[in-house]
Amino acid sequence: MSTHIEPMFEAGAHLGYTKTRRHPSVAKHIFTTKNKVDIIDLDKTNDQLEKACAFLKELATAGKAVLFVGTKPEARNQVRDAAMALAQPYVAERWVGGLLTNGPEIKKRVSKLEDYRSKKEKNEFDMYTKKERLLIDKEMADMEKNFSGIVSMKKPPAAMLVIDPRKEHIAVTEAHKMHIPVIALGNTDCDMSTIEYPIVGNDGAQKSIAFFLSAFKDAFSI
Repeated sequence: MSTHIEPMFEAGAHLGYTKTRRHPSVAKHIFTTKNKVDIIDLDKTNDQLEKACAFLKELATAGKAVLFVGTKPEARNQVRDAAMALAQPYVAERWVGGLLTNGPEIKKRVSKLEDYRSKKEKNEFDMYTKKERLLIDKEMADMEKNFSGIVSMKKPPAAMLVIDPRKEHIAVTEAHKMHIPVIALGNTDCDMSTIEYPIVGNDGAQKSIAFFLSAFKDAFSI
């Protein structure tokens, strides 16, 4: 088994939140508490990361899709870049309720976005008044923000990869309703008991998020 402990430490992956914010589900992953801040046991995090990466390799080998989700400012751009580099769907701005559980409605909205894109490319909006074009542009901008990352997702993904399951609890709940396994990087304030592939680590620092996303990318790039 390979070890990522040194680079994880350098990325600050061991830094949890204060003990008062600790979720009971991560208690066994705490190495110690220093100045009231929980320090995560990176040996255990390494084991979890290995399991998650092995699962990602299986999915990649089978040609399955993974939906990347991370909407908090620290994660947004990195999640988008990682997913795009792997040609995988992503949600990096806002999770729209029903994205997984209300397929027909989401499909209609994505189709409308694709229709708008086609018309814009063909300059078909020129026939509208300036006011009408402004309204269309605004609607299209909102749709791009919410759905541009899932245009390629024609069916439910085989798995979901989440940065901060506490922040993305609606997405995690929908995934579980659809029986979609979840890989999640979560800090000490997260309930990791329901996550199929939990990875307890710093989910708030850009350097730590970058480390884990790089590991996920390497595992999925076959």
